[in-house]
Amino acid sequence: MVRIRLQRFGKKKQPFYRIVCADARSPRDGKFIEIIGYWEPKRKVFKIDFEKYNEWIKRGAQPTDIVESLIKNFKQQKIENTERTN
Repeated sequence: MVRIRLQRFGKKKQPFYRIVCADARSPRDGKFIEIIGYWEPKRKVFKIDFEKYNEWIKRGAQPTDIVESLIKNFKQQKIENTERTN
């Protein structure tokens, strides 16, 4: 089974995460299939390629709870920002 999950990078107390598609049996920072985005919690930067994300979901990949909540929050922020500009 393929999972869409976070892969940790960065220094101590300065995390940086890649959003990757990986086999569920591989370790957190181990082998992955494809990088589809990244998240920097300290700078509050979140970027994901939604085309690739939707493609993997259609193929049967399961997002982890954290990735799912990040995407949900990002979509809400995007909607709020478009409402403010209009």
